Amino acid sequence: MQYLLYLVFAGVGALIGYFITNHLTRKNGEGILAEARQKEKEILDEARASAQTELQKAQKKAKEIKEKELNEKKNADRELQKRRQELEKLETHLTSRIEKVDARAENLEKRADSLRERESELDKLKKDSLEIIEQQKKELERVAGLTPEQAREQLMKKIEDELQYEVALKVNEAEQKIKSSADKKSREILATSIQRCATDHTIDPIVTVVELPSEEMKGRIIGREGRNIRAFENLTGVDVIIDDTPEAVVLSSFDPIKREVARVTLENLTLDGRIHPAKIEEMYEKAQKEVNLRIKEAGEQTMLALGIQSIHQELVEIVGRLNYRTSYGQNVLQHSIEVANLASNLAAEIGADIQLARRAGLLHDIGKVIESDEGNHAKLGADFARKYQESPKVVNAIAAHHEDVPFETPEAVLIAAADAISASRRGARSESLEAYIKRLVDLETIAKSFKGVSSAYAIQAGREIRVMVSPDEVDDITAPKVCRDIVKKIESDMEYPGQVKVVLIRETRSVEVAH
Repeated sequence: MQYLLYLVFAGVGALIGYFITNHLTRKNGEGILAEARQKEKEILDEARASAQTELQKAQKKAKEIKEKELNEKKNADRELQKRRQELEKLETHLTSRIEKVDARAENLEKRADSLRERESELDKLKKDSLEIIEQQKKELERVAGLTPEQAREQLMKKIEDELQYEVALKVNEAEQKIKSSADKKSREILATSIQRCATDHTIDPIVTVVELPSEEMKGRIIGREGRNIRAFENLTGVDVIIDDTPEAVVLSSFDPIKREVARVTLENLTLDGRIHPAKIEEMYEKAQKEVNLRIKEAGEQTMLALGIQSIHQELVEIVGRLNYRTSYGQNVLQHSIEVANLASNLAAEIGADIQLARRAGLLHDIGKVIESDEGNHAKLGADFARKYQESPKVVNAIAAHHEDVPFETPEAVLIAAADAISASRRGARSESLEAYIKRLVDLETIAKSFKGVSSAYAIQAGREIRVMVSPDEVDDITAPKVCRDIVKKIESDMEYPGQVKVVLIRETRSVEVAH
């Protein structure tokens, strides 16, 4: 029963809860609906206001576009009107030009007609002129006695002579300018090179004086019945001169090495005091070794002083032997060193190979110490240098330094120039009177061998020759050619130190006597 009551109360409570919930739900729904209607109204009002605003904007924009289109149309109308006016002006201008062109064409036609008439007149005049010229030609031929070909030949010959004279004058003028400029530049280069290479010149004698410790030593040198002096002379190959000079004897020989070996031998004998044929042979062998050692040392010192490397030992010894050779009294080693320095200085001035010039300058005279009957010293030296693997440029410079073969490099030319400078310096070489006179005579003989030369005089110790020519046989045009021919003849036929200046003089005199 109690359980049933609980059920009844629970059912009543659930029913009451349902009604209450239903009532509350309905009430809430009405509020939400009213709120939604209010929000809907607000949204509609806002949309109407926005639409009205957009409509106003669209109307404003459409108005602006319409105004713009109206303005553009007005502008287009104005531009079109302007273009029409310009076209009208252009049409008017073209019409005027066409009228002018038509008028000018009419004038040109009239002038063409006039020119055709004048051309016809000119043709007639030309024809008449040709007839007159032909008549004059015939008259000139009759008067002159020459055909047109002969007259043309004479005229061409006259023009050719005049042109030849003008060309000779221009060539002579150009030669003078080039010679003046070249002489000035060469003098500057040579002066600079020689100044950098100031070398003392000494003339080596052909005799050597050996001082003795006492006068008694002369008798010991002579020996019993002269056996010591004969043995000494036969062994050394030199002449021993014993005169009245106190405490001295003289050794004479043209071979400096033999003379040096004899000097060392004699000095060692006088120091030892024992002089007899066997001792002479002993001291002679010792002196030979000592001199050979000096020769080698001289070659090595020369290479070191000049900075020359990678050279065969045989060539070093040959260079050392140059110290005991002379050329016209000039020491050949000193001459070779000077040539090497001069050539390297000249090479530096003109931009050539300095090392090559120095090497070739030192070796250019090595043929003078090579004993052979085949060829001159230039050829012998070149063959010897080639044998010991010297470069072809060095070989050519050695062979060509006396112009026996053509120059192949600028350095070869420099060697020849440096050799001439070293040999031609005053005091560098001694020259016999006979050779000096012979050179002067040869110069004058060569100059007199040319046609038109009346006389020739060698002056300035053979460094200049004055050549007088006959004005009837040599004119101003051919005078420079004769002068050049004399120079070439001297260069090809003579050997001389330095250079020879040839001065050709042509003089015309007119003499009248008043009575």
